[in-house]
Amino acid sequence: MKTLLAFIGGVAAGAIAGILLAPDKGSETRKKIVSRAKDLSDDLSDAAKDKYNEFVEWKDSMLDGAADGVKNTVNKYADKANSYVDKADSKIKNA
Repeated sequence: MKTLLAFIGGVAAGAIAGILLAPDKGSETRKKIVSRAKDLSDDLSDAAKDKYNEFVEWKDSMLDGAADGVKNTVNKYADKANSYVDKADSKIKNA
């Protein structure tokens, strides 16, 4: 994430330097800066959305895995408990 932000910052700095050094009128330069800033903002917003979506997918995967683990553990101990109940019932019937 730091690398992405550094890259975007470098691109923005280069774009701004290029605009400021170009031989345009001041009003045209300001329009270009505003336009490039908006484009950069949109790019950052898209990158943030992508990272958020990746996080949500990871979180869901982790929660699903944890839920499966809990279910398996509960089923394992339920099976053991049922086995003990069956053995107790058998001993009571045979007594």
